Amino acid sequence: MLSAQLLQQIDTELAKYPADQRRSAIMGALRIAQTELGYLAPETIEYVAQYVGIPAIAAYEVATFYNMYDLKPVGKYKLTVCTNLPCALRGGVDAGEYLKQKLGIDYGETTADGKFTLVEGECMGACGDAPVMLLNNHTMCSYMDAEAIDKKLAELE
Repeated sequence: MLSAQLLQQIDTELAKYPADQRRSAIMGALRIAQTELGYLAPETIEYVAQYVGIPAIAAYEVATFYNMYDLKPVGKYKLTVCTNLPCALRGGVDAGEYLKQKLGIDYGETTADGKFTLVEGECMGACGDAPVMLLNNHTMCSYMDAEAIDKKLAELE
């Protein structure tokens, strides 16, 4: 199900923990699986759980709790906009509304061309840079007013 290269990366995660604490590697293992497959289908979660050596339900608990894991296909670019209070007070809600209008989709939807998925996110720990947007779970974009959003979307085109 996963390439040998990814299994080796998961092995590296597993090596970080004592043998009796393999469960601690599940977050990293799921992240690695998602990078190759684009999202975590139920059979992927079960496969990773088995590989790590934990019950599938324990992996499901992690995958369904954290919003960095995608349980259905997402666009090439996943845009997560923080709308928690600090960001909301500094334009986070407006940034989300602008993206909805600009992309023609709502939160939880993907553009027809499969390029963008828009997600409403919780605090990303960068309140001083509000409003913030997370690109593909890895790149923090700060001060995302309409002008900054237009610039970022142009870069992604």
